[in-house]
Amino acid sequence: MTDVPTGHLFVGGEVDPATHDRIEGADVHFEAANFTPHGVIVGMTGSGKTGLGVIVLEEALLQGVPTLVIDPKGDMGNLLLSFPDLESSDFEPWIDAVAAERDGVTVADAASSTAALWRDGLAGWGIGPERIHQLRSSADFTIYTPGSASGIPLNIIGSLRSPGEVDAETMADEIEGFASSILGLVGIEADPLSSREHILISNLVSHAWSNGADIDLAGLIGQIQQPPIRKLGVIDLDTFFPPADRMALALKLNGLMASPAFASWVQGVELDIGSLLYTPDGRPRCAIVSIAHLSDEERQFVETLLLSKMVTWMRAQPGTGDLRALVYMDEVFGFVPPTAAPPAKKPILTILKQARAFGVGMILSTQNPVDLDYKAISNAGTWMVGRLQTERDKGRLLEGMTSASGGVDIATIDDTISGLGKREFLLYSTKEAVPKVFGTRWAMSYLPGPLTREQISTLMDPRRDEIMASSAADPAIIETAGSTSAAAPPTEALADDETSAPPPVADGIRVAYLDVAAPWARDVGATPGGKRLEPALVARVNLLYDETRADLRHQEEWEAVLFPLAGEQADMDQAVGVDYDDRDLLTNPPEGARYVLGDAKIHTKTFFNNAQRA
Repeated sequence: MTDVPTGHLFVGGEVDPATHDRIEGADVHFEAANFTPHGVIVGMTGSGKTGLGVIVLEEALLQGVPTLVIDPKGDMGNLLLSFPDLESSDFEPWIDAVAAERDGVTVADAASSTAALWRDGLAGWGIGPERIHQLRSSADFTIYTPGSASGIPLNIIGSLRSPGEVDAETMADEIEGFASSILGLVGIEADPLSSREHILISNLVSHAWSNGADIDLAGLIGQIQQPPIRKLGVIDLDTFFPPADRMALALKLNGLMASPAFASWVQGVELDIGSLLYTPDGRPRCAIVSIAHLSDEERQFVETLLLSKMVTWMRAQPGTGDLRALVYMDEVFGFVPPTAAPPAKKPILTILKQARAFGVGMILSTQNPVDLDYKAISNAGTWMVGRLQTERDKGRLLEGMTSASGGVDIATIDDTISGLGKREFLLYSTKEAVPKVFGTRWAMSYLPGPLTREQISTLMDPRRDEIMASSAADPAIIETAGSTSAAAPPTEALADDETSAPPPVADGIRVAYLDVAAPWARDVGATPGGKRLEPALVARVNLLYDETRADLRHQEEWEAVLFPLAGEQADMDQAVGVDYDDRDLLTNPPEGARYVLGDAKIHTKTFFNNAQRA
């Protein structure tokens, strides 16, 4: 191996397209900055596409470039299987015992032969243990598993934190991504321009963020029932989206939240792009977000939120011509289709169109170019093309190349692609004068195939406590490569009889919150300043006794508080006479309020009608 120039990626060596022989001394060192116009890796199953992706990521990390890797198949966790000593004992835990038995050897023997194979393969490219050591020390490697505790759980939706001071377009894009993905998770295909559900949720999140407030899913469900806004556009809210229909939407989302399986979505490390890309001391990270265990709807949900956050993060960075961060998607089938608009499509296209100016590169990997929107391919500046399955795939790819560069020799590239061998790729870049055919170098990471949940746990268990403790630490500011993000303060866990969403109250009933300064609070059993809220009924009755014959006319105002409340009717024996002031009752709840789940039927009009008669 020749010395790798600074800022370059050593991906392999040139080969003769006719003989498929490696050309001596013609290593391929590709400039990392060439990936800011983005890249596409294509190749049919068995072409070596995944191995090339691993190699590109290894090289980017060696150059100090943090990587966010979205892994729908489970292969990219192999990046954690690099062993500087290349001993058979390093490989043995990852050997497939069934395959070894089928080959008639023991696991130990298979590990020994695999270690020898890797030593020889790397040596053939001039790669020794010192370069593997350098890779391991260059970056922090972590596998995140949203919706699962097998790796490091990722809190996708526990807190919808306000992005802070960002432009209106950035905020709108992030809100749209959230609304589309959460509705998709409950089976609602929502158009951002026409769906009542999408418009309501977007406006509620926008209202909170515009006021500098965070919101969580429980709070959002509560606001759907009792929105803090009265109009959507120019139409009254209740006309546009009647209360009964809003309740149906709230129940759908509440069903999602009440599912035991959903608990894992709101646990773990908070979704913060700056923290995913950099350690607190500024080292780059290789953040692998494994979604192989999720359904198609859940994958869309995770990818949409993740990439929407990436768009917000990148727009906050200063401009640069260097590669600041790399986003790698191992298989994009279903995320950027040519004829549909799933939720993840918009943030992907936004990154492809805008990220270059901010130094963020994206690499899309796929087996079938025909399943990619041509706008995605035409925004790429680098293509690494392996063997393809059909002429349609090849035609779509050549169409994208032509659209991007205009000067590509279609006939020559067409012939070259048709003659590629295994682990051979055509490298074409708008920044390179001539396309070249190269064979991939040997990967420093062992490539046994997709990792199981148990294997991911094995890799992450030794670091789990450290990572989780770091995410739960006191609020801190992490400043990394132009990024500033505030860590969220820890939130006190809810008791079994508590919720963070206010319970629904019958229409027409004023809802207020006790001021800590109310002098009568303790008289009715309240704890001023407490965060645990229970419902009470505050009454004011104006009495008039008028007896004309006796020339008697008497007026009196009676005020009382009924607490606690239970059942279908307020108990008047609980009434405590007080002299309250309207200033004792506030419009907004205290920060961090928790609502007790009682059995008082305060959501029914009958409860209050009965109380009024009593």
